[in-house]
Amino acid sequence: MFKKILVPTDGSDVGAKAAAVAAEMAKASGGQVVGVYVIDPFPYIGIGDASAVGLQSYLSDAKRVAGAALDKVGEACRAQQVPFAGDTIERNLVWEGILETAKAEGCDLVVMGSHGRQGVKALILGSVAQKVLTHAELPVLIIKG
Repeated sequence: MFKKILVPTDGSDVGAKAAAVAAEMAKASGGQVVGVYVIDPFPYIGIGDASAVGLQSYLSDAKRVAGAALDKVGEACRAQQVPFAGDTIERNLVWEGILETAKAEGCDLVVMGSHGRQGVKALILGSVAQKVLTHAELPVLIIKG
């Protein structure tokens, strides 16, 4: 049914659960999985060499974390013998990066985890999953943590 499944990940346990579900679905339908990790842009642009050093350090750390998170998605896909491709992108709004990737890759489903924040925590921290659900033009499956 679904041939190209996008799995946005943050490296969390709930992200790994979403990857496992997506890999099983892809195997059942003869599809593939595309993983994406969205990096927040460097939070401070100052003047001088300190800014350049800080930017490089930030991006290096962010790419390392992204690689580890995408490796977890890749492992789930290898376990199911499902084709996998992963990418790291940089966007101001994570949910927009997810939906841009889904469109650019021609995905027909997004499978993502949700930490299940409610009340004040959800209000203050926001919910990437909620934003994706609200703005998506394709089906979204939320795996609760």
